[in-house]
Amino acid sequence: MAKATETSGTTPVPQRLLAAATRLFAENGYDRTSVQEIVEAAGVTKGALYHYFGSKEDLLQEVYARVLRLQQERLDAFAGADEPIERRLREAAADVVVTTIDNLDDAAIFFRSMHHLSPEKNKQVRAERRRYHERFRALVEEGQAAGVFSTATPADLVVDYHFGSVHHLSTWYRPDGPLTQQQVADHLADLLLRALRP
Repeated sequence: MAKATETSGTTPVPQRLLAAATRLFAENGYDRTSVQEIVEAAGVTKGALYHYFGSKEDLLQEVYARVLRLQQERLDAFAGADEPIERRLREAAADVVVTTIDNLDDAAIFFRSMHHLSPEKNKQVRAERRRYHERFRALVEEGQAAGVFSTATPADLVVDYHFGSVHHLSTWYRPDGPLTQQQVADHLADLLLRALRP
């Protein structure tokens, strides 16, 4: 245990717990990872975990919520930029791919383990995700209203199409594969824009 504390240096305890939980959930699965294994890997006590997170379930929720917060901040910045709508949507569409690949373990854990969340926590996460999707859909609708994008396909369906691809990244993307994360992001963003071309 002392070794884990030494090697973690000045990393704050919540980040150490999250890093340890993410690695263990990804390797062993949420249900096969004990609180004891998490605290040993993080080099802290169970008291520290319960002080910062309250439960293993809270850790699972935070694994996903931290990525969603990052993506929401970035989407808000793209959406609010003083750029043509086509450029804003393309940048937002590519960014969600890059940030998901950057956090592939988190995404994989979440989609495999979301059913372990209590109904209340599940509802909170879904509400956050819905807020993100609605902001993204608003960009599509803005372009459709301006005549820049085709209205042949409803905005909801366009958003579901793009996020279906994003949500499946953890099942097939490999860092050592033939495409870099930016290339994958560019291809998927271009596919989205092509689908919206009048």
